Amino acid sequence: MGIRRLNHAVLYVRSVPRAVAFYRDVLGFTVVTAFADRAAFLRAADSDNDHDLGLFAVGADARGPVAGQVGLYHLAWSVRTLAELAGFRTRLTAAGALVGASDHGVSKSLYAKDPDGVEFEVSWFVPRDRVTPAMESVGVAPLDLDAELAQWGPDLVGAP
Repeated sequence: MGIRRLNHAVLYVRSVPRAVAFYRDVLGFTVVTAFADRAAFLRAADSDNDHDLGLFAVGADARGPVAGQVGLYHLAWSVRTLAELAGFRTRLTAAGALVGASDHGVSKSLYAKDPDGVEFEVSWFVPRDRVTPAMESVGVAPLDLDAELAQWGPDLVGAP
C-alpha cells in the first residue's frame, strides 16, 4: 500500500463567491460544481482530477486560520515552467496576496494567502536529472526568480 498523491483539499471559507473569485481569477482554477453560496468544487487548469479544491462556507464571522496552532499550515501546488511561476508572481502581487518567495534548492517557491488568510505555495521543481547534491542541501534561501529564469530558461519543464 502507498499514497500516490494528494487528490484534493477542502477549505472552510467565510464567503464561497469571494473564494471562488480568488482561486479562479488569480490561480486559474475553474468551477466544476457550485451550490449557491454554500459550496463549490474547483479544478486546477492542468489537472485531470474531478476537482482539486472544495470550498465550504462557514460564515463571515468565522475565526481563523491561526498561525502556530494545530491545523493546516499551507497547501502547495506546482507549475510546469519558471515562466508560469513568474506569471503567478505577477498575479499574486497584483492581488495583494504574495507574502514570500523562497529558494529551496530543488524547488523555487512563492507563498501567498487567499482572502481568508489560508496560506498556499506555488512551486517549480528542478528536473530530477539536473538536481545536484549542493541543491539538496540549500535549505531555505531568498528566491531570485529573475536569476533562476536566466539560469534555467522560461520553458524548461520541471519535475512533476
